[in-house]
Amino acid sequence: MKVAIVGASGAVGQELLGILEERNFPLDDIVLFGSKRSAGRKYTFRGKEYEVKELRHNDDFKDVNIAFTSAGGSTSAEFAETITKYGAVMIDNSSQFRMDADVPLVVPEINAEDALNHPRGIIANPNCTTIMMVVALNPIERLSHIRKVRVSSYQSASGAGAAAMSELQQQYKELVEDGKVKTVEKFPHQLAYNVIPQIDKMTDTDYTKEEMKMYYETQKIMHSDVRTAATCVRVSSLRSHSEAVWLETEAPLEVEAVRKVLEAAPGVTLVDDPQHYVYPMPLESAGKDDVYVGRVRKDLAAENGITLWLTGDQIRKGAALNAVQIAEYLLKSGK
Repeated sequence: MKVAIVGASGAVGQELLGILEERNFPLDDIVLFGSKRSAGRKYTFRGKEYEVKELRHNDDFKDVNIAFTSAGGSTSAEFAETITKYGAVMIDNSSQFRMDADVPLVVPEINAEDALNHPRGIIANPNCTTIMMVVALNPIERLSHIRKVRVSSYQSASGAGAAAMSELQQQYKELVEDGKVKTVEKFPHQLAYNVIPQIDKMTDTDYTKEEMKMYYETQKIMHSDVRTAATCVRVSSLRSHSEAVWLETEAPLEVEAVRKVLEAAPGVTLVDDPQHYVYPMPLESAGKDDVYVGRVRKDLAAENGITLWLTGDQIRKGAALNAVQIAEYLLKSGK
């Protein structure tokens, strides 16, 4: 079993390396790829040092079984054929192929079987906010069909990559030392002491691309006609995203029934004792595998409504961990 990581020097690439080691993923060899700028960097995996190779159109993927790609949509589009032409399965973390009809979009807790049908050799990893939301929605869907979802996300700097995390830290440093922010490059506005109600580019409908991802990806993953209206907001936390979710089901649900299925759901940790100030927060979910859910209660504005709060590590379950879980499922299934 030979594994490749494309974008090995990025935040998700580094997380992939760590998770593969933590979970003792059954591989015999690993090869790391990156841009011309990243080529030559060295990283340690299982006590052995590996050097990043420049990604090129050649035969470097000839013996690769699984390739994790996390280098952006344009790189995935350009190199997909090079990566898959000798039979490697490409598990792609970009948005490039997510809505293609012949590319499965997979969250293993929900639709793992979809990963087995990948005619182009590509399996897409969903958007981070979508992944975390559907992990919480799926057990509720089994109680009663979810017709509508309204969600407001509170997304950390980590969602924009390692450089964005560094920029937020730099902004706080500048505020302490100089009383004003000088560095604004990765975000359209100052993020420190601020929230920015736009993530990704704005579409003609005034919904952002990030918000529309949540609409379409949720339907594809859950094989559902559920309609999702999202407002995605960048907040000045460093790592882990959070979401406030309002959902409407076909039949009325009791709060305790919802809590019970969430507590038993794979990939979910229920943290829900609000009378004693116990609920999930991004500081506590950072570095953890599960999506943490709490504040489960009746929606006062909808007869069949439930509202909840969730938080999860965007780099782990929102990206790298989900990709590794897909690969683990393929191996378990002999595919």
